[in-house]
Amino acid sequence: MKVKTSVTLSEELLRALSDEVEPRNRSAFIEQASWSYLRTLRRSERDRHELAALDAHADELNREAREVLEYQDDV
Repeated sequence: MKVKTSVTLSEELLRALSDEVEPRNRSAFIEQASWSYLRTLRRSERDRHELAALDAHADELNREAREVLEYQDDV
């Protein structure tokens, strides 16, 4: 469902949008750009959480990796 809203944009941004899209397509363009940016933010947040989890277990993961490499070297 679409909801009509009012958004204040700088004149510079409005001109740049007008250069790229027809005035009747601005809402769709802004919505698509907003969703794209939100996906980027969410992906960055997920990546930060995953990196923190890996960092929390780095010593254990590195020890396991060394054991596997030592085992392969012995075979």
